[in-house]
Amino acid sequence: MSSLALEVRGITKIFGKTKAVDNVSFSVEPGEVCGFLGPNGAGKTTTMRIISTLDLPDRGDVFVDGVSVIERAREVRRRIGFMPDSYGAYSATTVTDYLDFFARAHGLRGKERSSTIAGVMDFTALHSMQDKHIDALSKGMKQRLCLAKTLLHDPKLLILDEPAAGLDPRARVELRELVLALADTGKAVLLSSHILTELDELCDSVVVIEAGSLQATGRVDQMVSEARAEMVLRVLGDQEQALRAVAEMPHVSDTKLVKGAIAFGFSAGEEQRAELLVALIELGLKPVDFSARTTNLEDVFLSVTKGTVQ
Repeated sequence: MSSLALEVRGITKIFGKTKAVDNVSFSVEPGEVCGFLGPNGAGKTTTMRIISTLDLPDRGDVFVDGVSVIERAREVRRRIGFMPDSYGAYSATTVTDYLDFFARAHGLRGKERSSTIAGVMDFTALHSMQDKHIDALSKGMKQRLCLAKTLLHDPKLLILDEPAAGLDPRARVELRELVLALADTGKAVLLSSHILTELDELCDSVVVIEAGSLQATGRVDQMVSEARAEMVLRVLGDQEQALRAVAEMPHVSDTKLVKGAIAFGFSAGEEQRAELLVALIELGLKPVDFSARTTNLEDVFLSVTKGTVQ
């Protein structure tokens, strides 16, 4: 078996005249949380459906724990847990009955079924709600229940499509803790989300696609550190004059006024930053604040995507 939990090899999927996914490749290791990012219509859902054996690629292949989704789809399904962005909740069913139904569908029997259900309820803190009907649960508890259902067959790879959508801040924090706990057990997690600020703390790596094509992939810390720094300068006096002066300096780009300050891209190091400040003072500017805004995953996303739609 492969040492990779997931390996996507050059998959392409075409619907009519549209390439929903165009030669996309990436991989996820066991114990890794990978953020799958892209604007609406980028091809994320199609890619996740192919990985989950719900669609076949027109070209390329996907391997889950070394098993091809094309050649051995049934085996792949035993290795993955797919949590879609919307799912059947069976509102008149209790939490226990809901999990029991899916445990039976996975072929669990007798004591093994009972102990497995108890285990996933312990992990997702659902024991106190085991006799409640699903329609009486909060959005956060319904998400926990769906995650519990996804874990019943102990998958090696979890595919979570917008799991935090619609959750309140506390429920999002709790979900993040559950995902990190799962990664600590060695499970790989592919997580699609539009909440980029939360993925900074959650993901080890990211994959960014747009208009069906791969735009960037790599470790989060490395991609953030390589993102272009944005500087913020506040000065006394004429802001427009200061803006023009900054725009003419070396290594400076994209100058703009933002809330009474001058923001600009700066593509050099700390020594050049110090030289820039000295040069601005020599021109007669009076800086009262000069700092670098910390880059994050949102900056990476904006820098590698263009807002293209298919």
